[in-house]
Amino acid sequence: MEYTIREAKKNDMPQVLELIKELAAHENASNQVEIEVADLEQEGFENGNFKCFVADVDGQLQGMALVYFRFSTWKGRTVHLEDLIVRKEMRGTGLGGALYKRVVQYGHDNGVKRVEWVVSEGNKNAIEFYENSGADIKKNWYTVHMDETGIQKNIEK
Repeated sequence: MEYTIREAKKNDMPQVLELIKELAAHENASNQVEIEVADLEQEGFENGNFKCFVADVDGQLQGMALVYFRFSTWKGRTVHLEDLIVRKEMRGTGLGGALYKRVVQYGHDNGVKRVEWVVSEGNKNAIEFYENSGADIKKNWYTVHMDETGIQKNIEK
């Protein structure tokens, strides 16, 4: 199988959204995807809020990795990998590893001190892959989210 890992283009966003929805379905969270193609186009290509890499197999996007810069008070600028998604039927083909390598290279090319992401504790294959790649899984840290309802309640106090 021949594939190309490349930066996403604005006209790739409909297929990127398909991949996002596929991941949400896998996580039993289909109803939680609120973003639309126009949001991806604006935030990624007009506002520059993220960079997306795609795995292109014969003109079809079979995987993607979406990243953005963050700032650590201890390390300085870092890259956060928001999602790395490979279509179910393409898992085990090397696309995920190739996207992962591209993200790490992007961080290196941009001089960051750290590449970071979150992995579900139930995703044993990914955890093993990441540990074998030299990543350090921080088991004593918690990911914290505040949704729109929480934000509203917080500012009303």
